[in-house]
Amino acid sequence: MRRCALVLGAALLLGLAGCATVPRDPAALAAFKAANDPLEPLNRKTFAFNQGLDRYLLKPIAKAYVRIIPSAGRDGIRNVVKNLHEPIVLVNNLLQGEFKRAGTTLGRFVTNTTIGVVGVMDFAGRHGLPQQTGDFGQTLYVWGVHEGPYLVLPVMGPSNPRDGFGMGADLFTNPFLYLAPHFKYKTSLSVSEAAISGIDERARNLDTLDEIQREAVDFYASMRSLYRQNRAAELRHGGPPPTPKEESLYDDPGDAQPAGRN
Repeated sequence: MRRCALVLGAALLLGLAGCATVPRDPAALAAFKAANDPLEPLNRKTFAFNQGLDRYLLKPIAKAYVRIIPSAGRDGIRNVVKNLHEPIVLVNNLLQGEFKRAGTTLGRFVTNTTIGVVGVMDFAGRHGLPQQTGDFGQTLYVWGVHEGPYLVLPVMGPSNPRDGFGMGADLFTNPFLYLAPHFKYKTSLSVSEAAISGIDERARNLDTLDEIQREAVDFYASMRSLYRQNRAAELRHGGPPPTPKEESLYDDPGDAQPAGRN
């Protein structure tokens, strides 16, 4: 049922985007294409909801997390969560044909799970096995699926239909869920991992987000731009941006084949 809902939701959003009015003025059209945000009125409302949730719940929890747990402890927690995520990265590296990256990811997982004490220490990273990127949204990008319009999801934040669907798919490709002794534990394990990861990420960006919000004329637009730039680099595995070319209305930020494939 969850998979069906995700697919139907993505299809509906793409349909809504197709009905959006495209500006005729050249300057306005260029801005429209650059932002890729035909659902902006809805996105701004969702963004405002997320800001309220952050102000009254997530940020206070993140501040308490920083006060209670020392820096070394937070690093260990983050390493464990990242290690739990490595099988998903591995699966997507293989689906993308990134076999060298897949070997690095497998080596990281085995090394950190054993020598790194279930991932508390990033022993692999210190010995020449850097963390790789890999998620199903990125896999769909490599397969040629376009991102669709910019989309702000409740709680989850900036995304797009392709990456939103990818997040759902990654939940079902996490091998750890199928190692749970009973099916009822799968959801709890997935939610707990996501919650801890989200709190840790928010805690690490307390000052950065405050500074962006203070200096931004339009915080929503600033966050949209930062997200799209960061995601474009992720899609290319950190490689350089493609040579500028004329874009179609909903081109991805990096529509060329990802750089650095090996």
